[in-house]
Amino acid sequence: MISDEIKEIVARALAEDVGDGDVTTLCTVGDDLWLTGRFVSKAEGVIAGLDIAEYVFHAVDARCRMVKLLNDGDKVYGRRETIATVEGPARALLVAERTALNLMQRMSGIASAAQRFVQVMAGTRAKILDTRKTVPGLRTLDKMAFKIGGGVNHRIGLYDMVMIKNNHIAACGGNITAAVQRVRACDHRQRPIEVEVRNFDELNEALSLNVDRIMLDNMSVDDMRKAVQLVAGRTALEASGNVTLDNVRAIAETGVDYISTGSVTHSVKALDISLWLDEPRAA
Repeated sequence: MISDEIKEIVARALAEDVGDGDVTTLCTVGDDLWLTGRFVSKAEGVIAGLDIAEYVFHAVDARCRMVKLLNDGDKVYGRRETIATVEGPARALLVAERTALNLMQRMSGIASAAQRFVQVMAGTRAKILDTRKTVPGLRTLDKMAFKIGGGVNHRIGLYDMVMIKNNHIAACGGNITAAVQRVRACDHRQRPIEVEVRNFDELNEALSLNVDRIMLDNMSVDDMRKAVQLVAGRTALEASGNVTLDNVRAIAETGVDYISTGSVTHSVKALDISLWLDEPRAA
């Protein structure tokens, strides 16, 4: 289902691209021409955003019809697999093409990267989390894609979970206890509380406060392992800071519950997908 928020994202994307009209298409393509085409993958990865792409075409012209041959979450291998077909008025297809591809390529890139982390961590208890390091205005799609790739969504924004980080603690005089107490006195919805810690003194203080999760920020693998032993399952532990495909397995094997990484959304490489249009026919 396409939410109102996604509809707004698509509307903004089309507006910034089309402006007062696609001058090239209007000048070169007749309004009675009908075209068919197919989305083709040219790189290995996980497909995501098919419903979003379909909605883009419908938003431009309701006569456009897209047939999905794969589903979100399906793997492609860069062998020019046909992902979906599309048909409709030629002008509409050409106007919608880039917006549909931009969104689907980005989402597929995120889903592909998330799956690589999941695969490297397979067999451990840890789950890979995304972060708020998303493209402004596209967080819903970025997080949707991350989940399609097998990852687990962290908090959506500043409003759905309490995250007491170093700067919040500094604002409370360096006192984690004071920060947690202020939240509990202020937040009448009693949202889950996570506290970021950087050493074992801070870990012990946070642990004594019965918070929902503790983030181990930029700790070494050895210190993470010691932290897991110290906490002994009394609260969930999240590892964060410079997480890569090269080190995520070692982090997961420490026994932490969650590992968060921003790279999947802030530095993702879009999956290479093209739309190939076929020979025209009369409408």
